[in-house]
Amino acid sequence: MDTTLTAFLLGILEGLTEFLPVSSTGHLILATEFFGYDPAQWAQFNIVIQLGAILAVVVAYRSTFWSMGAGLLRRDATAWRFARNIVLGFLPAAVIGLVVKDAIDYMLETPLVVAVALIVGGVAILLVERLIKPSYETGVADLPWTVAIGIGFMQCLAMIPGTSRSAASILGALTLGVGRKTAAEFSFFLAVPTMLGAAVVKIVSEPEGLLSGNTLIGWEEIAIGFVTSFVVALIVIRAFVAYITRHGFSPFAYYRIVLGSVALLWLLAR
Repeated sequence: MDTTLTAFLLGILEGLTEFLPVSSTGHLILATEFFGYDPAQWAQFNIVIQLGAILAVVVAYRSTFWSMGAGLLRRDATAWRFARNIVLGFLPAAVIGLVVKDAIDYMLETPLVVAVALIVGGVAILLVERLIKPSYETGVADLPWTVAIGIGFMQCLAMIPGTSRSAASILGALTLGVGRKTAAEFSFFLAVPTMLGAAVVKIVSEPEGLLSGNTLIGWEEIAIGFVTSFVVALIVIRAFVAYITRHGFSPFAYYRIVLGSVALLWLLAR
């Protein structure tokens, strides 16, 4: 398949799945495997186009980011608590991610890990949905700092591809007593520094990739995937928050289990 068309299709897939608890990275890895491409060639692409989806968060919640930014300049207490919680939620992934980077890179090229993680994550979602009572909603700025850093450590589970960053952070928040809407929005905000950091590390640590300009997957494909994921994610974000507030996460759990099982059987049968 033409790389331009593949970049467009993967951009759609990224935008659809980045903020759902189904693992966008896992979907991209399985899709790359299905197309028959070398996963190492598409590894940087898969990470960098996630920034398109992250930009969608900034646009969708631009009023929040603007008011919090202005509040920081005014030394507003709410704005400072908001920023504190985002930083604390991001720190565990920043530190642990650098320590285990080689292991992460290996798993990013291992589709079997994705299939198993999808199944295990689906079961975990069902357990949390059944055992954890829905909590009252607060704002991100009102979360205790201990809860923010606890969610940050839970987010680190998403370093295993197929786990889902949004699933790990949202379920972590639910188990710590955070309401569904607040948990989802905190996960969105936390994605901004987390995915930006992951993209920068991936590009800089592999200078033979995009920075060299000699790869099969270049900046043209990146641009296509970035713009596509941005547009699709912008549509998905609001719909997702509205849906999970009313219906919960169980449908996504069943989807994960089915997809993971099919992928596992396919990979083992080849």
